[in-house]
Amino acid sequence: MHKKYSAFFFVAALSMTFLSAESIVDCRVITGGTTECNPYSSRLIKAKEVVYDIDKRKLIVTKTLPVPGKKPKMKVVSVADMIEKYVKVEDSMRYRGSHDIVIKTTEKKEKLTREEELKRQRQKVIEKIEALKKAQEEKQLEELRLAEEKRKKAEEEKKKNQGYYTIVKGDTLSTIAAKYGMKTKDLRALNQLDKDAKIRIGKKLLIPFSQEIIDAIASGEYKVQSDDTLISIARKFNLSPKEVAKFNDLKSTAVLRVGKTIQLPLPYRIKALKAKKKAEAAEKKLAKALKKGKGSKLIRGFGKHKLRVTATAYSSHRGQTDKTPFLAAWNNRIRPGMKIIAVSRDLLTKYGLRNGSKVRIGGLPGIYRVRDKMNKRYRKRIDIYMGVNRRKALRWGRRSVILYW
Repeated sequence: MHKKYSAFFFVAALSMTFLSAESIVDCRVITGGTTECNPYSSRLIKAKEVVYDIDKRKLIVTKTLPVPGKKPKMKVVSVADMIEKYVKVEDSMRYRGSHDIVIKTTEKKEKLTREEELKRQRQKVIEKIEALKKAQEEKQLEELRLAEEKRKKAEEEKKKNQGYYTIVKGDTLSTIAAKYGMKTKDLRALNQLDKDAKIRIGKKLLIPFSQEIIDAIASGEYKVQSDDTLISIARKFNLSPKEVAKFNDLKSTAVLRVGKTIQLPLPYRIKALKAKKKAEAAEKKLAKALKKGKGSKLIRGFGKHKLRVTATAYSSHRGQTDKTPFLAAWNNRIRPGMKIIAVSRDLLTKYGLRNGSKVRIGGLPGIYRVRDKMNKRYRKRIDIYMGVNRRKALRWGRRSVILYW
């Protein structure tokens, strides 16, 4: 009984040793989950040392067998995977067709592929050409647009520096050109006028100045705007600031208020003012002499000619003139307060008077100018201008006076 139990325990120990060897099974017993096996028999893995009692020799020396070299792990492959990898499956000849048909189909496909490639290349080239054309057209359009904008800008700038002057009575091309510091030929060229071209009252002439400057030079007055000073106003009209200040009785450091009217000392205005001052001085001298009883001598000594004429008076009314009561025969524009007369035509042809001649009238102070002419039926006759005072003209009536010139 004791021997039976000893054998049982020995077998159990060996089986435990076998199971503890890293679950390595014998190659003869391979299951589905086995990844590696031991080529040696499980009982030959290790020999157990037999131990005897004391002072007895060992019959068996312990000997361990060499560990077998590691072999590549075995991989379990399914049948489906083996068929797919290692077995070549060919199509049935029944459905594949003949060899010639396959070749023709391939050639046709290759031919179609080449044609499509060429077509795509041609399309790309056409698209590139169209893109270049479009870019060139856009560039040309942009250049045209920029040129048009530049032209319009130049025209606007030109318009800013150009204006129109309206011709009034007494104006000539030379006087207008002199007013604006131009030459007569330049004024004609700017307005495309011939040398013999005539101008009429109310017509507009193009002047190479802004409209503001043209109006100011024509009237001789300038309204002060914001940020204007005497120096800036003088520069606008090519004048000296001292002249502007002196002409307006102002100090050179005077501050101008907006809207104030500044008189411009333009050359034609200075000339006219000098003539006016001279005439006023002569009138004052004559009036002073008349008070002292010496006026007759002054009148006699005025000129070389004298003539007794019939003097009447007229005023600026349509009943006494025509449709233009403030416009005289030589396109002279007249206004109330001017000392002017109209003369019969024989005084112009026979006695030497002309437009602008200075005369004195016996019994009347001051110097008169010939600015108009009367109807052809009158002889040795003058008409004295009384402005718009019709009663004064009627009171004058008809008188016999001596005319000196």
